Amino acid sequence: QLVESGGGLVQPGGSLRLTCAASGFTFSQYTVSWFRQGPGKKRELVASVGTESGDTYYADSVKDRFTISRDNAENTIYLQMNNLQPADTAVYSCFVPTLTLSGPGTQVTVSS
Repeated sequence: QLVESGGGLVQPGGSLRLTCAASGFTFSQYTVSWFRQGPGKKRELVASVGTESGDTYYADSVKDRFTISRDNAENTIYLQMNNLQPADTAVYSCFVPTLTLSGPGTQVTVSS
């Protein structure tokens, strides 16, 4: 299973670090992605990381502001989010495409 944490309320320009903890499978063998879905918006792929931390993908909307990383020893994925803006408000969830496995998500709200 996957369990996200680290969401919350932050002012524009602020930062948050999301964590996705994995269990029940050999985490290190899989690509993991972060998705988000904002109010009234379609689900959007934010970032992905391959089995090695250097193999990453970012949506244009978050490039240079968000950083995805993984700690295979801890079965954990991180999403460091800097310079957050109101448009980043969404439920963020992690997803393992090969297993079609997703967590329940964590709410991120960016507002003054």
